[in-house]
Amino acid sequence: MRRYVIFLVPVLLAAACGGVPYAGGGTSGRPAAGTAEEQATADARKTADNAGDKVYTARVWPARDLAHRAADLDGVEVMGVRGASTAGAGVALVVRVSGTGTKAGPYPGEPITVKRCFRMRFSTTTEWHEYETRLVTCPPGEPLRFEPWPKTPDIPSAKLQKVLPRVPAGGRADEAKVRAAVASLRLDPAISREFRTEGPVVGVVLKVRPYLSDAFDCVLARVAPGRTSVWSPARIQRMPGEGGCSAGNAVDPMPPPH
Repeated sequence: MRRYVIFLVPVLLAAACGGVPYAGGGTSGRPAAGTAEEQATADARKTADNAGDKVYTARVWPARDLAHRAADLDGVEVMGVRGASTAGAGVALVVRVSGTGTKAGPYPGEPITVKRCFRMRFSTTTEWHEYETRLVTCPPGEPLRFEPWPKTPDIPSAKLQKVLPRVPAGGRADEAKVRAAVASLRLDPAISREFRTEGPVVGVVLKVRPYLSDAFDCVLARVAPGRTSVWSPARIQRMPGEGGCSAGNAVDPMPPPH
């Protein structure tokens, strides 16, 4: 009986001090330590880092565009921005986000929600999810406001299909007539036009690059004896250097990507 008393006394003492392990969250089987406010601040930091993951880019972006992209995210307010672009020293953003937490322990209280500001840095050398996120005092004033993003003009593929000439089998497409058909659409000046004739076939490319997009928007047309086709290549083929938005691809289409 004495053996059992020796082992039970420490357990009873631990229980009296509130030290019995609690089967709550966390990988250790215990809830994370801290006050409700500390927990809420930690939650806000996670929200800030997740927002950083969504605006992360290895490309050179102007500072204002990076801030604009962050401000478009739900629950994120941009309170300040420093730097010219993500090149070189990069851009420092101050974002304000919310976090929720409860007091750690076996008897957590009511959850509280706080707003916290974090300074984050982005550059072309920044690693994903590594933004030097630091808790800072929120700057005074309202969040930054941004004008709407530049609108990308639509390429009217259905109208293009209607106006392009049809060439009978055994005939020959006339580039002048194809050009006239495209001109009748009165396209937005931002949409470039390219034509190429090879043998009896005329290829057409209508192309525009959306603001800050990696891929072009383009519509191709192939006017050939017996058939006039209009289509848009797959996104991977519309990336710069892939040749999907070229007149050569309009005349002699490449197969779809696997």
